[in-house]
Amino acid sequence: MIQWLQQAENSTIARFIECYWFIEKDQAAGSEPFPQLNPDPCPHLMLSPSKQFYGYQSKDVVYEGRGSHWIFPHSETFTLDHSKPFQHLGIKFHAGALYSLVIPEYSHPSLNSVSCLGLSHLKASLKMDETMLLKLAQTDSQGCVEQLDSLLMPWLVGIEQDKHSELSQKALLLLNSSNIADLGERLFCSQRTLERSFARVTGLSLKQVQSMNKLEALLEYLYQRGVAELDWVDIAYRFGFSDQPHLIRHLKKQIGLTPQRYAEQRGLTIDVYGGVAANKR
Repeated sequence: MIQWLQQAENSTIARFIECYWFIEKDQAAGSEPFPQLNPDPCPHLMLSPSKQFYGYQSKDVVYEGRGSHWIFPHSETFTLDHSKPFQHLGIKFHAGALYSLVIPEYSHPSLNSVSCLGLSHLKASLKMDETMLLKLAQTDSQGCVEQLDSLLMPWLVGIEQDKHSELSQKALLLLNSSNIADLGERLFCSQRTLERSFARVTGLSLKQVQSMNKLEALLEYLYQRGVAELDWVDIAYRFGFSDQPHLIRHLKKQIGLTPQRYAEQRGLTIDVYGGVAANKR
């Protein structure tokens, strides 16, 4: 399996895009056929071969189709269909970025869904050729990133962020290191104003995004350590849980696994789309 991830370096592009990533599975790969995609406040534009199947399943809905598509912010865990060979070149946008971007037919916020809405028009206006980009991604990650920068720059260079977006972006920078109740005061506005602007821009509450970020940090911590190194009591307190049972309930609710079960099957629940696993080549 080929994987890479590169951060957006151009300052204009980095205002809206967190990173580019690529993942490819061939016929011989022995990886998990149905991994899980963790909750994520960020939308992803997935560039894929036009006839390639994709499948995502949430609690109650199955999303299936072919070719390129959007994965919108999702507070639920998605089960992915990786049972067949595939290629995905991903553009991971910052949380709330789509609020400022003009995408035909896109009605914000759109949560817990996968869709090709407005994608044909977007690809045409940006002159995106998936076949060319995917071939480049296989052999030259830096060249692929430079090409994506070149294609996206005309779209992003003139985008202005309104007061709701600016306030939300400031809140996102503070969210992992602050109590939610203190954010309004720190940003010189009422808590109600902050909550309303944040929901308008991201489609999510401050608490939802903080919880997603904590889950991602927790799973990354577990992913990078062997089972013998894991002290569950210490981990519970390290990540702000009152005790070990609280940690167990949280993970069970979010990803359907207890901490011990996750440690044994950690490859099944890591964020393979623009997340920790994508850093491994």
